[in-house]
Amino acid sequence: MSDKPELSIVAPCFNEEQVLPEFLRRATAAAEQCGKSFEIIIVDDGSRDGTWRELQKHSTADARIRGIRFVRNFGHQPALTAGLHACRGARVLLIDADLQDPPELLAEMMTEMDREGADIVYGQRRTRDGVSAGLNACYKGFYKLLGWLSGTEIPPDTGDFRLVTRRVVDCVNAMPEQQRFLRGMFSWSGFKQAAFRYDRKARAAGAPAYTWNKLFALAADGIMSFSIKPLRLATALAGVLAGLGLLVTVWLVFGHAYFDKPPQGWTSLMVVLLFVSALQMLVLGVIGEYIGRIFIEQKQRPIYLVAEDTSGAPAQKS
Repeated sequence: MSDKPELSIVAPCFNEEQVLPEFLRRATAAAEQCGKSFEIIIVDDGSRDGTWRELQKHSTADARIRGIRFVRNFGHQPALTAGLHACRGARVLLIDADLQDPPELLAEMMTEMDREGADIVYGQRRTRDGVSAGLNACYKGFYKLLGWLSGTEIPPDTGDFRLVTRRVVDCVNAMPEQQRFLRGMFSWSGFKQAAFRYDRKARAAGAPAYTWNKLFALAADGIMSFSIKPLRLATALAGVLAGLGLLVTVWLVFGHAYFDKPPQGWTSLMVVLLFVSALQMLVLGVIGEYIGRIFIEQKQRPIYLVAEDTSGAPAQKS
């Protein structure tokens, strides 16, 4: 594997023992259909099942398959980052190993990239199989909120499934942030993008790795990594509340001075007090999220730690 391949397929996985053999079979067939030299890099994000054993077996049987195992679970975005750091292809396909995004679309995505002269061809979902109506509504709401808050245009109904050129990979690899939201980072790079519409399938096997907590954390990273509008909204809200407080104060003083009416309405006063206090806590929470991210970034710890690599490369950190 001394010569650089023309194509790299990068896939993170977590507890994918059941589906990994089928994914590797289909990904290999899809890459061979393109008629280009290729490598497949699978990043095991601290799986607790037999995922790593499967990776070792397949990488021994096929030198084009490379497995990287983390010391522990670092998360989906760090796993993708490790794959981007390790890949060598002139074009790189990012795809999850759960087969929700069909590897067979690779050839069409490469054709689309050539036709449009684009550096990024991102998968844009027409439909999502196996996703509840409530979760689907949350996805749509998130992208609308992100589009409103972010200064970077991130296409709606997209994930990390995309085909990118080497210069885009090099650009993203040069970004040093710890809290990574890769789909936003790709959009921020400014390279020409083209949409590729497809229907997303249900998982082939196993349980989803993204829990509600992880989805919320990813959404928070996406919003706060690419926008300071929440801070500006907090400032505007504070200004509105200060103005309302001033008006109420003037009204109370005026009423007491000219009509000799003592303040009344303790129930409504308590309601207002509790409402304002809740808003203050919300604003402090937003500020705390940004400060926490500054704290994490300034420590400059590695994004991930590698325990084993089937290529024989030494364990590393990045």
